[in-house]
Amino acid sequence: MKDAPLDLARLVAQDAEQALRLLHRVREAELTGGRPPVAPRPEIGASWERMARLGVLPDRQGERLEVGIEELEHRRRSSSLGGAKPTVESALTRLAETTAQMVAVTDADGTVLWRTGDAGVLRRAEGIRLEEGVVWGEHATGTNAIGTAIAARKALQVHAAEHFVGALAGWTCAAAPVRDPRDGRLLGTVDVSGPARGFHPSTLPLVASVARLAESDLRERHRAAVERLRSVAAPLLSRVRGRAVVVDPHGWTAAVTGMAPVDRVVLPKSFGAGRLWHPVLGVCTAEPLPGGWLLRVAAERPPEAASRVVLDVSGARRCWVAVSGSAGGWRKELTPRHAELLYVLAVHRTGRTAAELAADVFGDPSRAVTVRAEMSRVRRHLSGVLDHRPYRFREEVEVEVVAPADPSDLLPHSTAPAVLGARRDCLAP
Repeated sequence: MKDAPLDLARLVAQDAEQALRLLHRVREAELTGGRPPVAPRPEIGASWERMARLGVLPDRQGERLEVGIEELEHRRRSSSLGGAKPTVESALTRLAETTAQMVAVTDADGTVLWRTGDAGVLRRAEGIRLEEGVVWGEHATGTNAIGTAIAARKALQVHAAEHFVGALAGWTCAAAPVRDPRDGRLLGTVDVSGPARGFHPSTLPLVASVARLAESDLRERHRAAVERLRSVAAPLLSRVRGRAVVVDPHGWTAAVTGMAPVDRVVLPKSFGAGRLWHPVLGVCTAEPLPGGWLLRVAAERPPEAASRVVLDVSGARRCWVAVSGSAGGWRKELTPRHAELLYVLAVHRTGRTAAELAADVFGDPSRAVTVRAEMSRVRRHLSGVLDHRPYRFREEVEVEVVAPADPSDLLPHSTAPAVLGARRDCLAP
């Protein structure tokens, strides 16, 4: 067996039919424990391993997972991608119609929100359940461009027998994640799918650039919304005594008075009107405004700091951190990278240097600068419970890790050496 993984684009360009046959042989060998003629691409091999752990059956599609009509409409209305949908359609629909393909836009769970494209392909897609309202996450449909792009958090193409489920082997698809420019949160994906014989290597970079174009559109919409909020806030803040800040629903600052300006004030998930304690601002009063919030900062001393942290890494797709203390608490969803970093710090309570964390997460101690940048983002949310030099949870803080029922499922999409080592340790006799 050759050690180097196959070069899909080059192989298809040389002989498309040979490529299809080779991919079928690779898939068959991998599923039966044989020796494939060439290694699958790394992202495909990693996804196949996840499918085996999740119990996805390769010989048939699993039970159809979908949302109802009312839930689908709710997701469409509440998704920020609705604002970018015209941008996606104008960039890709004509291409899809002229090349016998279809375009799909999904949410962060892989649920198809909208689709368009060639009428014949849309009808054929119903046979594999690539329809509006149907979930295309890996857990539901196996290795596919939508679900695997969500899991890997990067644009990728899945061609023919690279799909884990055999029923999808007649298709080729390319998908790219779309992130919220306000906070980096995954919003969903843009996908182009069609018959396998329509594969073209240029589809993936095109889909990736359209996803970036959608993010740029969302960024401009957000800038305009903050400007509108600033115009509302200006006369209001002129009458406020003391410290106050006006933020949009995501915490981005429109205006301040009596305090140093900040780019963003991270709002707790359970945020609402009334008196509250904020880990950075201290005691403040929140008042709703059209398009945002006015936070009046009290002069009194803030209550006792947070004393307990719960790190929930039990889910296959989402991880959370919850912070609580005498003044209440809050909960925040974590990015995959931040989940890895906090897991390492929860295991190593005495702390880790930037170089040690770089080795734990990237396998490369020289990437300390990257770690410092990521930890700076983490500490914006957890400044009350995290120390640095070294990075660690404060001694007085109780830390609980909620792990998956099967330890081998710990952060299943992670390739961090510290996480891989923890999985191996749980399998050791």
